[in-house]
This record gives sequence, structure tokens and C-alpha cells, in this order.
Amino acid sequence: MVTVSIDIGGTFTDIIIIDDEIHYYKVPTTPANPEQAVMNGLSKYLDKNIDEFVHATTIATNSLLGQYGLELPKTALLTTKGFKDVIEIGRQNRPELYNLDFHRPKTLIPPKLRYEVDERTDVNGHIITKAGASGMDSIKESLIKNRVKSLAICFLHSYMNPENEMNIKNYLSEYFDNISISYDVSPEPREYERTSTTVVNAVLMPVVSGYLKRLKSVLSKFGSPEINMMSNAGGLVSVDEVIKKPVNIIESGPAAGVIAASEFSSILGVDKVISFDMGGTTSKAGTVINHNVEITAEYEVGGSSHHGRIVKGSGYPVRFPFIDLSEVSSGGGTVIWKDKTGALNIGPMSAGSEPGPVAYNNGGKEPTLTDSNLVMGIINDKMSGSDKIMRKDLALKALEKLGDPYEVAESAIKLANLEMARAIRLVTVERGLDPVEFTLFGFGGAGPQVTMPVADELGIKNVIIPPEPGVFSALGMMLADIKYEARMSYPENLEAGFNELEQRLAYQIKDPEFVRYADCRYVGQGSELTIPVNKPEKDDIIRDFTETHSKTFGFTLDRPVEILTIRVFAIKKRIKPDIQNVGNKIVEPYKRNVYINGKWENVDVYQRNALPVKKEINGPAVIEEDGSSTFVPPKWKIFRGENNELRAVRL
Repeated sequence: MVTVSIDIGGTFTDIIIIDDEIHYYKVPTTPANPEQAVMNGLSKYLDKNIDEFVHATTIATNSLLGQYGLELPKTALLTTKGFKDVIEIGRQNRPELYNLDFHRPKTLIPPKLRYEVDERTDVNGHIITKAGASGMDSIKESLIKNRVKSLAICFLHSYMNPENEMNIKNYLSEYFDNISISYDVSPEPREYERTSTTVVNAVLMPVVSGYLKRLKSVLSKFGSPEINMMSNAGGLVSVDEVIKKPVNIIESGPAAGVIAASEFSSILGVDKVISFDMGGTTSKAGTVINHNVEITAEYEVGGSSHHGRIVKGSGYPVRFPFIDLSEVSSGGGTVIWKDKTGALNIGPMSAGSEPGPVAYNNGGKEPTLTDSNLVMGIINDKMSGSDKIMRKDLALKALEKLGDPYEVAESAIKLANLEMARAIRLVTVERGLDPVEFTLFGFGGAGPQVTMPVADELGIKNVIIPPEPGVFSALGMMLADIKYEARMSYPENLEAGFNELEQRLAYQIKDPEFVRYADCRYVGQGSELTIPVNKPEKDDIIRDFTETHSKTFGFTLDRPVEILTIRVFAIKKRIKPDIQNVGNKIVEPYKRNVYINGKWENVDVYQRNALPVKKEINGPAVIEEDGSSTFVPPKWKIFRGENNELRAVRL
């Protein structure tokens, strides 16, 4: 059996092929046509039919950000009479209070394509005005005349009773292929967030279905395998599910890395883990406690961030399950620059894969973090995913424009480390967790270069660099289970509600395991906390919510607690591949000059697979492997573990 896992990132596309052995590859991403990178990688390394194909991609987010240079499909919104401007009014919060030049994200649906339907459902789900074909002819004709490609339907209180939405969908399905109704995508209160989620889903439907059609064409050359895709919630879902709900895969790539950390931490017996994934464009951080990932119910796609924290109101709200992650624009391709005052800055601009860092000699002009690591000697000059040799001389010239190249490079790396430490604090300190109690898992092509310096910033004493860190997120998809979600708001009976959701999901997955959650808040609060549910008793859920609220925010309120939404995940376990321990090779270490704390030091450089198990190495040192390099600073020691992991301890 041949299984292939492919994670398309902003800079590189990571490929894992499993037949009798595990093979790891990286190829440059082709942003305009991401399926081309898949073809490039598979045709170069595979001459067999594929049985199973698992996949993560950034196409959903990048399309909304306009990074493919293509216009989004023309989409229309049908909503309750009097509510057509909800999508533009939003919450009227000002994301950047003192920024007079702030501009809200472009409205996905212009006013002329927002249509009011004479229908009404009350807050308890009773139909006041029924919607149907009557009165819809003029709207239908206008939609056809405007050549609309996709429809979003979101009616008031449809999460309590979807009858009106379903009636309109049934009527229009004869004329339109892409129809998204809010009850299917986000059946929960808050009309703005629910409308936004439905609109984002509708906009992405033609984009994602078109991409998957092209991907299937590529895979037809390898036997047309079954395709499963990584979801935001850390599980695999079918192509059919993704086509209906493309919001499933907005953060599919980052989710895969956290799942990989969760599964590998179980193998190693490590209970508290911080997942730290630094790629070519961004760095992501998440927490794993007792091998369970943290889930959040809301995300803003296409929004800006401030030190890893999403700026509310800067993007498009999506109410859907996501692994709780923080993300900063610190990746290997992050651009280094100076502002008008002469202060050094990093990001948020990235060189990506085209043109890439200056050292790639592919047209890049602005120095990046990869250029900095190259001139400092932390990485060698072999370019990941290619036979090309990186040009240190070009990197030096680019850095010289900003000052002494070595001082600039070291300062930029330190700034990046501070940014990444802040991102980790968001998913630990701001969740009531002490990062010192955790082990930092560093991976991604650039992650092992900075994991130990970032750990120093946080006071973390234990670091693990997993096997094949450069493609570890792709490995996470190999380790992930099938996972689907359903939810219900304001259930009258908790046990009956959970049972109904489980029955609904049982139609999609045979013999699944069920995991229950509840979104709770104090009466009058504007946001909720998602609480795992072990017993569907209201008193137990309220107790767990109160404890979580106190741990997260440092206080509790003397108010009643309400359960806003319940949700169930149906999980089907998959057979997981073994993470093979690669045998030792006879490769002697060599010496290389590395710029550390303002001076050059001649340090030992080791090949990872040549390290004997449990032999300790004291820093400073560099450990190299295909696709990544691990930098061991002074006052750290490191050794190779029995599962081919690198374990580092701060002295």
C-alpha cells in the first residue's frame, strides 16, 4: 500500500511517501498553481499508484487574501428583510483605535448582490413568515442576470429552525451549483458572525472545488487515490465534505503540525508540550496537554495580527472549530528592513518561494531571516528541496544595505525570537499555563534553528526536535484520525441534544468514537469558553466552566452560567505508520565558524543520523539533516533519543 501526505506551505511543499519505507521530500511551492508543486514532487519521486492521499493546503486563506492574483467568484447573499447590511456593519469595533488610516477588509459581497427575503423566524424557532418559491422569481432572475457563481443564505434565528433556509436552497438549487446555508455551516447565534461564516464558505466553494478538480486530474496519473484533507480542528475529512464546507480547511496546514506533536508526544510519554512550527513564511504555536489539543470556536481569516494575537475586526470572522493557535510573521523568508527612524524591523512581508531569500539567487532583493542564518553559519549553503547552492555573497550584500551584515543578521534573529516567544505566551500564559512546565517541540524547516534560543526567552528547560522536522506537519496528517463535527445551540435537553448530534454524525462515519464539548459563558458576557464534556449534567459543565474561567482570566463572576452551544466530534481511528529509527552512519563531524553573541566561534557540525543514541553533545554545536539544521547554543546539551528525536536540556 502506498500512502502520500502533502502539505503545501507558503514557501515549500512537503511530501511524505510511505510504501515499504518512509521517504521525505521538499519542493518549492508554486503559488499561482499549487497543484503544480504536487505534480512536480510526485513525478520526480514516485513511479507507483497511490492508495491513499492526505493533504493540507493554504489555498483557502490565500484566495481570500488575493495572493493568487485571481478575482474571487461573484457571490450573492440572501438574508432576512432588513438585515442585508449586517455583513458590512459588523460589530462597529475599531480594530486599531489610534490608526487614522486603518481600512477594514474588503467586503466580500457588494450591496447590489445582497438580497432581502420576506421571511421571519422568531428566537424560539417558530416560523412567523414562511419562505418559499413565491416572491423569489425576481431575485432568481437578478442572480442569473448578474452571473452569480455562488450563493450564501443566512436567515435570522435559522439555527433554531432551518426550514426557511432549506426551502430557498431547494428552490434555487435547480439554477445554482454552489449554495451555502448558515444552518449547515454555522448553526449558532450572533447574526453577524454566522452571516460572515456563511459568506466566506460560499466565496470559497467554487475556488476550492476548482482546485480539487485540478488536483484530482494530477492524481489520476497515479491511480486516482482516495483523498482526505486536514481540517482546522485537527482531523481528516473527505473531499466531498471540503467541497460543501471549505471553511473546514482554512488553517489545515498549521493544524497538522499540532496533531503531529500530539501523537509524537504520546509515543515519547511527554504530557505537556508546546508545538512550535517555524516554516518559510510564518511561525505557529499551540499547546498539547495529556496528548489532547485545545479547540477554539472562532477565527478571523485574512485578519492582521499583533504579536501573534489576531486583531478583532481586521478580517472575516468564521465560527467553526479550530485548533487554538497563535501565529506570527516570522519565517525563514521574513523580510528584514529599517523604518524611517532607522530602527530594525522584521516582517510582516515575506519573500515566499518566489522570489525567495536573496541567497536563492532568484531575484530576491530584500534580506530575510534565512539570509541571516546563512551568513551567521547556523545553516549551510545547500538549499532545501533543491540541488541549488545558496549564495552567501548575495546575502551579505543585501544585509550590508542595513549596516554591519553580521550585527544586522544577529539582531534580526533576536527580534524574531522575541516575536516567537510572544506567540508562545499567547497559548500558555494567557491561558493560565506556565510555559516553564512544558517541553518545547520545535519543527518546520526553520524551527530547529531557533527553538533553543526561544526556549531561553521563556525559561523552558526541555526541548525536543522530532524526526524529519522539515516535513513534520506532513507527518502529522499521516498520524491524524478521521474527524467530523456537528453542533446545536440552546438545547432544551443536554443528553437528548448530544445524542441527536451523535446520530447525525453516525451517518458520515462508521463506528466512530464521540467527543463532546459545550460553549459556555456567564449571562451577559459577549464571548464563550469551549469546555470538554465528560458527563452531560449541567452542574458538572458549569463547575468545569467556572474552573476554566478562573484559570484563564483569573476571576469568576457571581452570575448564572448558560450553555450556548453544544458540539460533538466523531472520530474514526486510522492505522498509523511507524516512525522509523534511522540507523547510524559513519560520518565524522566537521568544524564551521558560527557567529554567536557578537563573535565567531569554531563549532562542531554533526550529521543527525550519524549521532549514536544517547551520546550527549554540549553547545555550541550544529546538527544538520536534509531540510533543516538544529542550532545548539551555549549552556545547552543535546542527545539523540531512541525514537530518533533530539532531546535538549538547558544547563
